[in-house]
Amino acid sequence: MILSDRDIKKALAEGTITVDPFDEQYIKAASIDLHLDKHFLVFDTKNNYVIDPKKPMDNIMVPVDIGEDRPFILHPGEFALGMIYEKSGVNDRMVARLERKSSVGRMGLLIHVTAGFLDPGNCLKMTLELHNVANMPIMLYYKMPIA
Repeated sequence: MILSDRDIKKALAEGTITVDPFDEQYIKAASIDLHLDKHFLVFDTKNNYVIDPKKPMDNIMVPVDIGEDRPFILHPGEFALGMIYEKSGVNDRMVARLERKSSVGRMGLLIHVTAGFLDPGNCLKMTLELHNVANMPIMLYYKMPIA
């Protein structure tokens, strides 16, 4: 079942779902807008030349942080891990689905490759698997609506 805006408000009031920080203006007809955080992980291509699933991947990515005045630029074909700004949660009888905003899709930005669910009973900052399928770089800003 997909919750309507009225059901979302009720679930938030009951604590069935949580979003922190939360602002009611981000409730849409059947969703809640979520925003981009400032923390990213990108592949360290200076020290790694291949991804080998048989080896530990602990040091294959490096952190990149942005701020209010400095966007993250994702070039065509590039991949990065990002975070949702809000911490989101659902009770043990629900699952939440992470979907990109249509405006983000029209830029050619994919926000997840496989991890599109918030599993029952979880409360966390969801990870974004960002991939630019456009033929131009995309500028991503801290706290921009993304999902």
